[in-house]
Amino acid sequence: MEPKEFALNDIVEMKKQHPCGTNRWKIIRMGMDIRIKCEGCGHSVMIPRKEFARKMKKVLVKHEE
Repeated sequence: MEPKEFALNDIVEMKKQHPCGTNRWKIIRMGMDIRIKCEGCGHSVMIPRKEFARKMKKVLVKHEE
């Protein structure tokens, strides 16, 4: 399995949806832990990078630099 590629400010889809009903998350911080923000309600969650890579389905929108 190849490593998933993601960057700061990308919009990603996770395997499970948020209780608010949306499945789109924006990456707002990267390091050993990754903070993602729900695009529906604005709630943010910090999870370890390894767990994030396992739970992420795909990148929906790549951030343009």
